[in-house]
Amino acid sequence: MSIKQLSVFVENKPGTLYGLTAVLAQNGIDMRALSVAETNEFGILRIIVDDPYKTATLLREAGYVYSITPVLGVAIPDVPGGLNRVLQVLTNERINVEYMYAFLGGKESDGAYMIFRVADNAAAAAALSARGIRLVDQEEIAAL
Repeated sequence: MSIKQLSVFVENKPGTLYGLTAVLAQNGIDMRALSVAETNEFGILRIIVDDPYKTATLLREAGYVYSITPVLGVAIPDVPGGLNRVLQVLTNERINVEYMYAFLGGKESDGAYMIFRVADNAAAAAALSARGIRLVDQEEIAAL
């Protein structure tokens, strides 16, 4: 159970993010989550969208360099220690978190979602599911 994340390489200069989001907006792509990691010269924009394949086609046609990475989506309850419980499971299973970022759910959500990049999505998903932690898939993300 994974979610398709698009990692887009962009120059670190004024207007670059505007140009990319304009391509998405003009084509009806709805971003669900976004994270930017940057250096002085370039950045990596990581996005979760409602339609990753259409987005990939649009980005390619617009000349952007990108990759698609399977990531793990986890529902995090809005209670003290909600994230800590998830990290405890991953730690106990010796699963390293390479990076993560969060976003809020839809109107009916009772918490947030966390995107995790780990080396083995299947092992992480199995460990979390076995402990009653709810995972989210691409279809649920698209429906938010």
